[in-house]
Amino acid sequence: LHSKHAALNYFNLTVSVSISWPWQMCERHCIIKREHEKCMDRIMLHSPSDDLELGCPWMWDNLTCWQAASVGEAVVVNCPELFHDFMGPDMGKISRNCTEDGWSEPFPHYVDVCFFYDNTTKPDMYYASVKALYTVGYSTSLVSLTTAMVILCRFRKLHCTRNFIHMNLFVSFILRAISVFIKDGVLYAQEDSDHCFVHTVACKAVMVFFHYCVMSNYFWLFIEGLYLFTLLVETFFPERRYFYWYTIVGWGTPTICVTVWAVLRLHFHDNGCWDTNENTALWWVIKGPVVASIMINFVLFIGIIIILVQKLQSPDIGGNESSIYLQLPGADPLIRPRPTSTDQSGPSHPN
Repeated sequence: LHSKHAALNYFNLTVSVSISWPWQMCERHCIIKREHEKCMDRIMLHSPSDDLELGCPWMWDNLTCWQAASVGEAVVVNCPELFHDFMGPDMGKISRNCTEDGWSEPFPHYVDVCFFYDNTTKPDMYYASVKALYTVGYSTSLVSLTTAMVILCRFRKLHCTRNFIHMNLFVSFILRAISVFIKDGVLYAQEDSDHCFVHTVACKAVMVFFHYCVMSNYFWLFIEGLYLFTLLVETFFPERRYFYWYTIVGWGTPTICVTVWAVLRLHFHDNGCWDTNENTALWWVIKGPVVASIMINFVLFIGIIIILVQKLQSPDIGGNESSIYLQLPGADPLIRPRPTSTDQSGPSHPN
């Protein structure tokens, strides 16, 4: 019994070192918790007297659920779901023999069959580098955008609808950076896995705020493209009236979507700190509008390029007007759909 626990402790330590990225650690612990609950449900369906007659009762060894067996019988199971990401191409199998003294040690051991580790990779260094990279990126962006906001607010000559839209976009980027720092500080401040099962209201509020900021950022990118497209196709363009609608779409739509997601999450999938998205149907409440905004933005981008080419090729265009149209593609980086660091390295959008 002592050797079994020592081996399991060694294996858990090995896995903990390899899984250095916090949300991956939480996913692993959630898998263990889910498998444990399934095992307990299966055990509850069987009478303890039946297990005694068989010789070896049902058992949960912190990794796998072992069904009851008779003396002399061998039970073979697949490697636990927990280690599927660490395994090679061949699915490993573990067996235990039911003896007169109870269950034997697993053979082969989990470490030998279920854990494939390539010494050429260093996941801890990789994930630390990714986190350092996006932290520096967000910090630089935060300082630059704050400076730009001060300049735009300070000089009244810069106050116009176009710059007001830019300012809202800058604010969405600032809020996104702040929300990432807050999320990392709340969820991943500690090295251990205690945060994986946190159910506090404050923790969930942080995730709601994070999703709102990310979603608002994408919608204001969409507004930038929509504004430029409308500027090209509309002959008479009441900018101030349109700006009110832009504000409603840019800040209001994410509010509605995130609120609906939070309510559904509270009623149908209220576990943990809402930082994992096992229920894909609920996740599409946020992911769907974001993906739609990116696709529409891309269509607007293509439409803007076509309109600019047509106007530049028109013989009625004068020199001054032509130079104005040549300046418009400068807004291209604002409307092109593009991934960001957290889209690739964390639970962000789109997944």
